[in-house]
Amino acid sequence: MKKHRIYTASFGSVYPHYVAKAERKGRTKEEVDEIIRWLTGYDRKALETVIADGTDFETFFDRAPAMNPARTQITGLICGIRVEEIEEPTMREIRYLDKLVDELANGRKMEKILRPA
Repeated sequence: MKKHRIYTASFGSVYPHYVAKAERKGRTKEEVDEIIRWLTGYDRKALETVIADGTDFETFFDRAPAMNPARTQITGLICGIRVEEIEEPTMREIRYLDKLVDELANGRKMEKILRPA
């Protein structure tokens, strides 16, 4: 089965789009970073490294230090598909991140976005 092209896209090439989406709605880069760190367990330095070094999405999630177990509480539609019904693990992780950034851009409070474990 052929992998979706997002798997080979560099995380650093998509990251500015996450930030721009949030900033257009009055949110900050720091909030986007907090969401990514919450989801993946990357610390600030490691996140800066993967953004800069061309790490692809698949590797970004495969090497994530500590995927947050509370991420399974993320539900709803993203690109017309229910996040919780996505079977392919890497695509589900990508869509979890997309959903969190959408929630941020839609004005949801950080305490709600960062679900308790």
